[in-house]
Amino acid sequence: MDLTLISHPLCPYVQRAAIVLAEKNTPFTRRYVDLSAKPGWFLAISPLGKTPVLVADGEPLFESAVICEYLDDTVAPRLHPEDALQRARDRGWMEFGSAVLNTIAGFYNAPDARALQARREELHARFVQLEQALAATGPYFAGARFGMVDAVFGPVFRYFDVFEQLGEANLFAGMPRVQAWRAALAGRPSVQAAVGGDDGGRLTRFLRDRASELSRRIAKRFG
Repeated sequence: MDLTLISHPLCPYVQRAAIVLAEKNTPFTRRYVDLSAKPGWFLAISPLGKTPVLVADGEPLFESAVICEYLDDTVAPRLHPEDALQRARDRGWMEFGSAVLNTIAGFYNAPDARALQARREELHARFVQLEQALAATGPYFAGARFGMVDAVFGPVFRYFDVFEQLGEANLFAGMPRVQAWRAALAGRPSVQAAVGGDDGGRLTRFLRDRASELSRRIAKRFG
């Protein structure tokens, strides 16, 4: 197939699609779009005006979950388990990952200290749930095999790498399974390749420009 992934440099949903493509060793082209000035061609293929869009042999597919499912249906190796019940379970945790990303956005956009702390506590509670759900054997979500849930959470942990560099406390203290999972994903070549160069710098600049409680704290610490 001729595959083009319409991308934005900081979009975690683009990154999960890129991880799936890399895990399947599937060549693709990236085409970047400025989401602050969306061109007409992009709006014509992305009804929601969001990235990613995967153009497969000229046919555009939008929404990252749909893209990942399509790739898993059409390109080996499968990242979903063969068992239907386990596959449904994993899809639930993929949705959970999207909910975590929404909470992360609430965290870095929090307008004041109270809202920031509320989002921090919500994130902590979500990762406590993950600590309980992770396979005891590791290193990945369901054990030794890298799967679709891992592709979803690879981009999630990148935020915390930058948060910690900017002075935020480690959220995962007392969560050994989450910490081991985070380290395993950080070392995975597909996760590393999902973002371009200077990803940390771009994300830092993005966070500083939010006019939020977090951005004010960053400015106070680093000027």
